[in-house]
Amino acid sequence: MTLRRRVFGAAPPRREVALDVLAGAAIALGQAPLSAWYLAFPALIWAMARMLRPATAPGAAWAGLLVGAGYFGASLTWIVSPFFVDPWVYGWMAPFAVVLMAFGFGLFWSAAAAFAACVPGRIFALAAGLGAVEVLRGFVLTGFPWALIGHMWHDWPLVQSVALIGATGLTVATVALAALPLCSRLWGGAATGLILLAGTAFGYWALGQPLPEGRAASLRLVQPNAEQHLKWDPDQARVLFQRQLDLTATGTPADLTIWPETSVPYLLEYSPEVAPLITAASGGNTVAIGIQRVEGDRGWNSLRVLEGEGALRATYDKFHLVPFGEYMPMGDLLQDWFGIGAFAAQVGNGYSAGSGPQVLDLGPVLGRVLPLICYEAVFPQIPRGAPERPDWMLQITNDAWFGTLTGPFQHFEQARLRAIEMGLPLVRVANTGVTAVIDARGRVVQRLPFGQVGHLDVPVIPGALPAPPYVVLGEIPAGLAVIVLFALGLRRRTARVA
Repeated sequence: MTLRRRVFGAAPPRREVALDVLAGAAIALGQAPLSAWYLAFPALIWAMARMLRPATAPGAAWAGLLVGAGYFGASLTWIVSPFFVDPWVYGWMAPFAVVLMAFGFGLFWSAAAAFAACVPGRIFALAAGLGAVEVLRGFVLTGFPWALIGHMWHDWPLVQSVALIGATGLTVATVALAALPLCSRLWGGAATGLILLAGTAFGYWALGQPLPEGRAASLRLVQPNAEQHLKWDPDQARVLFQRQLDLTATGTPADLTIWPETSVPYLLEYSPEVAPLITAASGGNTVAIGIQRVEGDRGWNSLRVLEGEGALRATYDKFHLVPFGEYMPMGDLLQDWFGIGAFAAQVGNGYSAGSGPQVLDLGPVLGRVLPLICYEAVFPQIPRGAPERPDWMLQITNDAWFGTLTGPFQHFEQARLRAIEMGLPLVRVANTGVTAVIDARGRVVQRLPFGQVGHLDVPVIPGALPAPPYVVLGEIPAGLAVIVLFALGLRRRTARVA
């Protein structure tokens, strides 16, 4: 008997497979850009019912795997985009990438469903299991908290609750609310409706509260719209660099001009004439640039702050790198233990990680800023781990890797969640978009059209709120909610869903 058959048992009939995958895919309707929570939340109830139908743990494991694969396959379709930057070389990998990712993350949901089948109160046990694995997904193997279930609320006032419990807490709360109608259609459904109504009312109340006065500092956000497959072509690199210089020099210089991630195709260490060119375009004012930097055989994905005649004021190195994209896991160990340097960052084959979150003091006008580079804005623990509370956050990113349909917009919505969780304004500068200014309650104050060359002039940085409860409590509310649901699953025998 194969390992698959021992763990999962016999495969379900094709009709059941199709319904499970469809139920999971329907939950993805809540993710950007569709943002249809009113379809996604009922789909979550249906999907949980599908996972509760099998009477055995192997059957439940199959259902969880298929529902999860449907959800992650539909949510993460953008994962194929990087392979089509050079399609003749890497395009053949795209189908394997989306299938492996969908079923790989589906294993988390499979474990939750199998666990629920072994517990007396299956409905609450499933809610506990789904909540727990969604929390764990943000940490296991460096973490990937993209497309959390709770993200379905990102475009509804209810999302203001992340200031209290975070995005992971909202995810656990969402699966708990989806469980109630499965216990009792009448009373459970009524309770879910009332709680959602109360959460929405809280969101409207929070959005109606005034924000502190903003910081009178002008920003210029530069969006070069460089196509990824042309970005590192030598001739095109010069054109794109000049485009950013021209956008920087247009009109009255800003106090701070910001270029997106890896927007400078040169290394300051080997091209000392580049920094003075950049600051000359800004009239000597401060410019923050996304650039690679090197020391010996090591390289970093960095944000560097220039001023005056090209003087370097500050440097921040990205520390939460993308596995397989920016570095190879265990690559340095292979170099140290076996002398295999093909994957080692320490010999230039991949980025090295920075030291951790860092707050840059840009002076009395611009204040203290917490930089986030691309993928780092997905992780709520990164801004929470800053050594001090900043005045605002800055994300630079190159979302050209994510295509033009779903990935950039999902990434943007997750950045908005960081603003609400931290009670801080966030300035986002992206190569192709979404380039925008977000206030401390997650509202978009200003925004550039997606996929266009241009710059956005910002006269005032929105004000910061006092630290919300999530900044202090972190994932404690999510963890406590999982424990309560688990206890309900152990102590109360809920009706089995037909």
